[in-house]
Amino acid sequence: MEQYPNHTQRQILNELRKAGGLEKISTLADALDVSGETVRRNVKRLVEMGAVEKSHGSVQLIDQEEEEDGNLQERLNVNQEAKKRIAGFVARMIPNESSLFLDIGSTTGYIADALRGHRKLMIVTNSVYVAYRLAMRNENRVFMAGGELRAQDGGTFGADAMTFVTNFHTDFAILSAAGLDQRNGFTLFDLEEAKFSRNIMGNSAKRIMACDSSKFGREAPVTIGDPALVDHLVTDAMPRDGLRDALREWDIEVHLAD
Repeated sequence: MEQYPNHTQRQILNELRKAGGLEKISTLADALDVSGETVRRNVKRLVEMGAVEKSHGSVQLIDQEEEEDGNLQERLNVNQEAKKRIAGFVARMIPNESSLFLDIGSTTGYIADALRGHRKLMIVTNSVYVAYRLAMRNENRVFMAGGELRAQDGGTFGADAMTFVTNFHTDFAILSAAGLDQRNGFTLFDLEEAKFSRNIMGNSAKRIMACDSSKFGREAPVTIGDPALVDHLVTDAMPRDGLRDALREWDIEVHLAD
């Protein structure tokens, strides 16, 4: 049995999120421009994965909170395939001997893994996972923000961490988000994470957002900042309709990591 949603199944999940979690199969078929049988076949697989429930011609999204409530290891296990593809694409955008900020997101963790073949990087991070994966190899230099490590994700936050990152101006900032919608742009569930993201965005020459398509249309309560500050979005499926138009208005270059 497939462990991860295919392209059509991800589209179905995205449409369900846009609709608030419940939608008719016929409406999903119209939105995706596919047959009702195609939707039913893919919904059946999503039911088997535990992602949705089906009843009386409708599909309901099962509320899964892994991304915002789970610890880092649990978050690394969500949408692994898409995150690894995104990580590989982002790593190819980073030359050897670059300087970069990396935040604490699970996608950023995969990016740290994908960068392990690079040489002479200068990494500034508040993630103990990122620091561990990239320090003491290939002549890298790793600068870790100080403070107490949060139990759930091994990240450091607070005034000391914010002051620390102001000492650096890097070639790249690589960030992740919990949600991306056309009204609010990139969003997170945690205010401290959002503050850290804003700081590193302001101190980097190029800003890359790594965000898998399950986040499209999803609204988290804290905005990261002006989405027009982001230069590149690396994702696993092309955004649709209003979100695609918003990304164009924000002048964000979208890269598909297929």
